[in-house]
Amino acid sequence: MCHDLNSRPPLPPIGGGAGAGPTEELVLEAKDGNRFAAFSARSAVPGGPGIVILPDVRGLHPFYKDLALRFAEMGVHALAMDYFGRTAGTDARDDDFEFMPHVQKTTPDAIAMDVSASVDHLRSERGGGVENVYTVGFCFGGRNSFNQAARDHRLAGVIGFYGRVQAADAADTNAPTLLAPTYRVPVLGLFGGADPGIPADAVEGFRKTLDAAGVANEIVIYDGAPHSFFDRSFDEHRNACDDAWIRILRFLGRAPAETMT
Repeated sequence: MCHDLNSRPPLPPIGGGAGAGPTEELVLEAKDGNRFAAFSARSAVPGGPGIVILPDVRGLHPFYKDLALRFAEMGVHALAMDYFGRTAGTDARDDDFEFMPHVQKTTPDAIAMDVSASVDHLRSERGGGVENVYTVGFCFGGRNSFNQAARDHRLAGVIGFYGRVQAADAADTNAPTLLAPTYRVPVLGLFGGADPGIPADAVEGFRKTLDAAGVANEIVIYDGAPHSFFDRSFDEHRNACDDAWIRILRFLGRAPAETMT
């Protein structure tokens, strides 16, 4: 699991946001007929970018609903999606939900269809009428967020937190380092330097592959930060969380001028 059950995302370090608008619990439908749960948080100010949040293995956990609100407060229309509509339905789940059997039944193509429906919602009037849409993901979602750069979603960019970029084994054909030459949009990658599951040489290999393919990218490794460092309870990693927020908002075009240098 990427976070404790009671974890919540860190607050953005900069003020002057647009303020959150309406929120909504949703059930969206993918092109294969799958119905899946989602949570929408619109900014109070129209005209901003949009972001699809791809959670960790827990699916649509309160962490990601809270994160959607934080984005909305900063002028970004946000939608957090669930992965498990095909196998677990759309009902709310408690902390005892056994997510791993459902994670193991997901496929890259099915996740991409759900992302596509989420992007379409953000582009609709109900979702904010967004033009520039991004994805952001965490761990399992980080890897999947990176790989949306190879899909036909007409994204403006992708962001991944501590998504495993290297292949797990010879059968792992979904590794971002393998797919990076097919990416079509800029990439922001944020990694913990003390994450044993994603060593620095794997991150550097991902960066080199993106560079060789001509894919614009910003890859950051935070020294001493563990996997899942982006957490409000991690006071010792607050500087990394603050920096990650600023880089994300800059990537989305929402950072204040004084942080853009």
